[in-house]
Amino acid sequence: MKSLVLKSLHESLGATMGEFAGWEVPMVYNSTISEHLNVRNEVGIFDVSHMGRLRLKGKDSLELLEKVFTKKIAKTKINFMSGPALALNEYARVIDDEMWYKVNDEEWLGVANAATRLRVLEHLEKVKEEFNFDAEIEDLTERYVMLAVQGPKSPEVAEKAGINGALQLKPLEFKLDIKLGEYPIFLISRSGWTGEDGFEIWVENSIAENVYKNFLEAGAKPIGIVARDTLRMEMGYVLGGNEYGEDPMRFPCAISLRYGLGSIDWEKHGYIGENALRACRREGARWIRLGAIMKKDFSRFVPRSGYKIYVEDIDVGWVTSGTYSPVLERGIAQLYIDSRYAIVGESIKIKDAKGKEAEAKLSDFPLIQKK
Repeated sequence: MKSLVLKSLHESLGATMGEFAGWEVPMVYNSTISEHLNVRNEVGIFDVSHMGRLRLKGKDSLELLEKVFTKKIAKTKINFMSGPALALNEYARVIDDEMWYKVNDEEWLGVANAATRLRVLEHLEKVKEEFNFDAEIEDLTERYVMLAVQGPKSPEVAEKAGINGALQLKPLEFKLDIKLGEYPIFLISRSGWTGEDGFEIWVENSIAENVYKNFLEAGAKPIGIVARDTLRMEMGYVLGGNEYGEDPMRFPCAISLRYGLGSIDWEKHGYIGENALRACRREGARWIRLGAIMKKDFSRFVPRSGYKIYVEDIDVGWVTSGTYSPVLERGIAQLYIDSRYAIVGESIKIKDAKGKEAEAKLSDFPLIQKK
């Protein structure tokens, strides 16, 4: 199991450490509910260094990305991020969903999910060799610490912490080589995975602790990975191994994700998995990803991955992810449901492994209404 550069700092702040995707990460510092609500109402800081950080360089870097991803990467402006973009296998199952940062036409930076980083590196290398692309693929994951400062007050905290130019960044815009006070920052972007305003920062390992402490002193609270999960669930953001993956016996075709955000561009041609994806589109989706919110009388019931979905006495789907929503104060879920029963607002029953049933309402995403 890999350790984070800032492990000792997290422990000194009271973090309970645990394993995620082969990394020892801070799960919770105080309580998941208080940390979650801090991000929704104030500002928090996450150490997300378990995620993969990649670099592509060379004259065919863009061609390589276009071959691998379902989105038109070429539309991206310099100093902006493209994503989320889906990398598919030949059966139109999702290898990973990623963000790519355009430095220039021949240099790109990317963020891969922790559990699929090595698979993505292998896939990029394979495609590069198969099509003889002139591109160098570099894994930067252990060179930089990655921090995420998230919440409605993140702009003022970033300014107080001493980041020059952060407030001028537009959503999905990034800058390289700026300063946080006296400390050099390799990359800062106006982005995140919580549904709130915020910034993601890559910083050299040697000064990462100083940068993290600067944000604490400016007012950010440390947030664990469990709250990161509950935050993404309220927004309906997907997680590899839960909502998508390559096993065709567990995961439907990528079209069933209803990913949105332009992640699949039907005007684009020539990417890996296109033929299978178009076949899925012509055939029609059997399974649809939707959300569910437990009804008031069952608010304490927390759905979990694998629980079955019923309409009347008919098995119509399964839960992919479930948690307790601190905002809604009840259980919520993401699920796949037979498209014939995928009617937003309809009642369903969720049955746990012991056969206990609870009622929920089918909902679209996000599951909370943002102010």
